Amino acid sequence: MIRPLQSDEALLADIRNSNVRDGGFRLWWLGQSGFLLQWEGVHVLLDPYLSDSLTKKYADTDKPHVRMTERVVDPAELHFCDVVTSSHNHTDHLDPETLRPIFAHRSPAPAFIVPEVNRSFAAERAGIEARLLVGLSDGMSAEVHGVRFTGVMSAHEEPQPEFLGYVLQFGPWSLYHPGDTMLYDGLVEKLRAFDIDIALLPINGRGPERRVAGNLWGREAAWLAHEIGAKLVVPCHYEMFTFNTTSPDEFVTTCEGLVQPFRVMRCGERIHQSSF
Repeated sequence: MIRPLQSDEALLADIRNSNVRDGGFRLWWLGQSGFLLQWEGVHVLLDPYLSDSLTKKYADTDKPHVRMTERVVDPAELHFCDVVTSSHNHTDHLDPETLRPIFAHRSPAPAFIVPEVNRSFAAERAGIEARLLVGLSDGMSAEVHGVRFTGVMSAHEEPQPEFLGYVLQFGPWSLYHPGDTMLYDGLVEKLRAFDIDIALLPINGRGPERRVAGNLWGREAAWLAHEIGAKLVVPCHYEMFTFNTTSPDEFVTTCEGLVQPFRVMRCGERIHQSSF
């Protein structure tokens, strides 16, 4: 079992102690595609999966979801978050056992940003009323707590409105989180317009010989970051389940060949704007 760099109270203490209004931002990897962004006192939780719901659900099937990395924090402890996002309806990106404790322990509830076509389903998963969600579609933007969210369609197999990445713009910074995506025509052109500082990209695709995983593989993630001019790329969506993981080695080698700045994070690790 992989132990996070810091977890539970140590992680929460780091988040509290880092919460300064200095114009910069902090970012923690929470495992899988989950990240916590902190900027000017605002906390944005991106696609969190912080339970064992999938491990329990698939325990007696032919595809057991055996956890590789220990849970980094109890989701109820993230009650201070101001915004939560979900990129699509798969449980590792929209988990009721993660979302319900967060929404139950905060009043008023955090803003919840989802693809517009997923609004009703996401509301049911989170245990809140659908009218309270902020629904976005490809190219549509909304500003919440000073952060501008713009939807960028993702392609888990092909571009579909049910799969939506987000570009977050806050102060002088921009961050791209696609959820799950493969490459598709026009994606690079859409993203170049945002002058991306950090791209958080999945790397668990299976390579060119078996393009059925629905995600970028390491070489593609490095290439995409380079093509959009990302100042830093961080890999994600690995080291959560034994049946669906990969090594970041190919990603690292490709980034090095392209001279693309990158950072391979450990679960629970923090980066900040001055570190790239």
